[in-house]
Amino acid sequence: MYKTLLLATCLALPLAAHAADEKKPTSQQEKMTACNKEASAKNLKGEERNKFMSTCLSATPASSSQQDKMTACNKEAAAKNLKGDERKTFMSKCLSG
Repeated sequence: MYKTLLLATCLALPLAAHAADEKKPTSQQEKMTACNKEASAKNLKGEERNKFMSTCLSATPASSSQQDKMTACNKEAAAKNLKGDERKTFMSKCLSG
């Protein structure tokens, strides 16, 4: 009896952890929720709402553009063969401007 209970508990733990993971919304689901809230706040209906949702869902997040900027600045710093403090100064100016 004890072994059966222990075995059942051991088998149930990974399932419980997996179930908890499934409840967390994906980034696309979070984006859909945010776009829906914004469309509702603007009282959009019909075709107007469809166009807004399409644009909202296809928009790239701001962090992506920051990553693109970081990549471009890194490439430029490497092309200029900058090192140490010169590189830090350049990267700071490049990312802020």
